[in-house]
Amino acid sequence: MALRRINWNDPLMKAIKAFNSITGNSLTEEDLKKQRSAMELAGKLAAPTGDVEIEPFTVGDISCEWIRPVLAHNPSYVILNAHGGGYVCGGLRYARILGAKLALATGFSVVTFEYRLAPEHKFPAPIDDGEIIWNYLLEKGFSAKNILMAGDSAGGHLVISLTQRLLGQDRMPPRALIVMSPWTDMTASSASYETYKTKDPILTYEYVVGVREAFIGDKADPAEPKYSPLFGDFSGFPPTFIMVGKNEILLEDSVQLNKKMTKAGVKSTIDIEKDGWHVYQQLPLPVAGRAMRRIAKFIAEEIYNA
Repeated sequence: MALRRINWNDPLMKAIKAFNSITGNSLTEEDLKKQRSAMELAGKLAAPTGDVEIEPFTVGDISCEWIRPVLAHNPSYVILNAHGGGYVCGGLRYARILGAKLALATGFSVVTFEYRLAPEHKFPAPIDDGEIIWNYLLEKGFSAKNILMAGDSAGGHLVISLTQRLLGQDRMPPRALIVMSPWTDMTASSASYETYKTKDPILTYEYVVGVREAFIGDKADPAEPKYSPLFGDFSGFPPTFIMVGKNEILLEDSVQLNKKMTKAGVKSTIDIEKDGWHVYQQLPLPVAGRAMRRIAKFIAEEIYNA
C-alpha cells in the first residue's frame, strides 16, 4: 500500500501524528500530556488482542507484560521488546502493538516493559531499566542465546545501547537484534533530515531535537557514543535485522548503522521499505503484515537454520 493511499484522518493515524508533533525545541507540559494521551489511544486502537495471552508482572518498580501467542508457541525463546516514543512517552498498552505482532509472527514469548520516561527521568534511566529486565530473564532461566532483543525508534536506540553495554561488561549479547526505524544518531545531522523532510508523514527535525533535549539535556554532546550508539563499538554484536521506511528522516540512522555493523564484521541486514514510513509496522495494513513476515523469516534463518 503506497503512502498516498493512507487515510491520515483515520483516528489511529491522527494519534500517531499527535505523539510526534512537538513544534519547537523544548518539551512543554502541554506537549507531553498530548503525546502521552495520543500514544495510549494508539495502543488501544492498534494492538492485536485476539490471538495472544497477556500476563502482567513487575520487576521491582518496573511494570511489564508477558505476551504469548495462543497457538504455535515456542517457549524456549523470548524477545525482549523496547517500545518507541522518543523516550518521552509510551507504556505497556503502546508496547503491546508490536509486542503482540512479534509474538504472533515468531511464535515466541515477548516481554515488554514500561521504562522510565524523560524529562522526569533522563539518560540513562531507560537503558538501566532495560538491563534490569535483561537480568530478570537470565534469572528466570533463559540463557543469552535464547533471548532476542527488538525495539522501534527510541526502543531501537535502547536495545542497541544495551547490547553495547553488555559487551562492554564482557557479558554475552542477545541471540539477535531486530530494530525498526532505530534512532541511532542524536546529532540530527544526517542528509536524510533534509532529503525527506517533505516526504516524512510522521517525524520532523523539531520533534527529534525536542525529545533529544528532554532526554539528554541541552548541555550534553549528542555525538558522544553513549548518546548516539551509531558512533560506538559494534565488535561482537549479534546478527541484526534493520528495518526502515524509505520515506523517513531517520533513514540514514539505519543506513549508516548497517554500514558500521558490516565494517565491524557483524552479520547485518537492512530492509528498506519503499512504501514505508517511521515504524510503519505498527499499523493494520498489508505493508506491515509483509514486514512482520520478513522479520519471522530472518529469525527462523538465524535460529532454526543456523
